[in-house]
Amino acid sequence: MLDYMGRVQRIAIGSDHAGFELKTELIKFLSDSAFDVKDLGTFSTDPVGYPDICANVGRDVRDGGSDMGIVLGGSGQGEQIAANKVHGVRAALCLNEFTARLARLHNDANVIAIGARIVPPIYAIEILKVFLATEFEAGRHVERIEQLKAIETQECQS
Repeated sequence: MLDYMGRVQRIAIGSDHAGFELKTELIKFLSDSAFDVKDLGTFSTDPVGYPDICANVGRDVRDGGSDMGIVLGGSGQGEQIAANKVHGVRAALCLNEFTARLARLHNDANVIAIGARIVPPIYAIEILKVFLATEFEAGRHVERIEQLKAIETQECQS
């Protein structure tokens, strides 16, 4: 499966009940765009907690099962926090194209969080397109990513 930049793209996606309908829309867009999508739940609008689902998306990215991850909920806030608890994940809450671009360009984010109660599906697709198409700029940002990794390692040892 190739994205529009010619790279193989495997994407893990997960949501709680509030993000379920947006997840369905994003899966359709991704599948139609020839991405390999792994749906890690939830599978209905029945109330469910997001932490385990979002952590599983993060683990799949960390372990190499997917290249990128998407987590969705009402606001995206808790989903981002849950995904960021996984060592090696850099999840970014992106509610517009500008933050999506910077999350990839400067922070090498590997998981995007979007709030389904904040961002309409048609705009969420545009935000996701920017996130997936933007390459990490590296350069001066590499040192900051290494600093984040060092903090993560220190915290995992305490």
